[in-house]
Amino acid sequence: MSTYYSALKFLRFTDHLQALTEGRLVAPVHIRVKPTNHCNHNCWYCCYRSNELVLGEEMREQDSIPAEKMLELAHEFVEMGVKAVTFSGGGEPLLYKPLPEVIDILANGGIRIAALTNGSNLKGKVADAFAKHGTWIRVSMDAWDDNSYVKSRGAKPKDFTNLIQNIQDFTARDTKCVLGVSFIVGYDNHQHIEEVCTLLKECGVNHVKVSGAVVSNDAAGNNTYHSAIKSDVAGQIAKAQRLVDDKFNILNHYHDLEDRFKKNYHTCAFLQFLTIIGADQHVYTCQDKAYTESGRMGSIVHKSFREFWFSQENQRFLQSFDPSQQCTHHCVSHSKNLAIHEFLSLDQEHSFFV
Repeated sequence: MSTYYSALKFLRFTDHLQALTEGRLVAPVHIRVKPTNHCNHNCWYCCYRSNELVLGEEMREQDSIPAEKMLELAHEFVEMGVKAVTFSGGGEPLLYKPLPEVIDILANGGIRIAALTNGSNLKGKVADAFAKHGTWIRVSMDAWDDNSYVKSRGAKPKDFTNLIQNIQDFTARDTKCVLGVSFIVGYDNHQHIEEVCTLLKECGVNHVKVSGAVVSNDAAGNNTYHSAIKSDVAGQIAKAQRLVDDKFNILNHYHDLEDRFKKNYHTCAFLQFLTIIGADQHVYTCQDKAYTESGRMGSIVHKSFREFWFSQENQRFLQSFDPSQQCTHHCVSHSKNLAIHEFLSLDQEHSFFV
């Protein structure tokens, strides 16, 4: 089975690595767009809605990228040579009405498409667009039945049943779009991992990524929360692993978080590979710092993304941004940055001795 998650994907993009070596700025490989901050769920662990987390502190739920601006961005991405676009939240991206038209523009321009979603609107024209053009969709899940779904995210009584039906309908299509599920583990659901994985395999899901809920702004708080359930989770994942075959996989991303908070490097090299555009039409460093003052790179309200990206303003930001001081929170790109910095530090002569 192919590998979907890796810190080594950047090695494919030698032009970006060369640009980093030479101090040049090139278009991002991947852009994550948050088209709307409106969401029909209220997940207890969501960093944009939890009172316990400072990430997303400046998010306004009423913000959405105007349709005209979103179409402009789609054409820009094609012209700039962006390789991939993922739609995520903020809010629930599949509720954004212009999305099918945007996907058509991107896909016809050779850009690969993906989405992070709660799956509630994975139907109709949006599902058609992803079935035709999507590379992958990942549904976030944290429950095992209708009652637990209502409790964990304020959903309506039959929403879990409807979600399972959406998943079954999508995987039954003649599509190459990979559908995976990210199962977020906390106290209430940690004894149901095997049960959920069994159900999702029966629904035709390609893989389930098991991750611990991030519940604190520091590593100690997260690890303390998970310490009481850690051994039970390991047992549940081991049982779920028995379901693995050539069509279904379990990805174990449940781990302690110490190594993802502290940074010992002073530039974020990964910014040349992935950047974020929020529903407020501001550009951010990463999904972990979206809608925060420290992660805000600049505005594209009155200028094109291309104009902003290659501006002196952005170059000054990239040169001055120091993760060791400004990214003491959980960072999903940390392992990638470590690998890139190691690559950039290689002595050119000695690197021939592989």
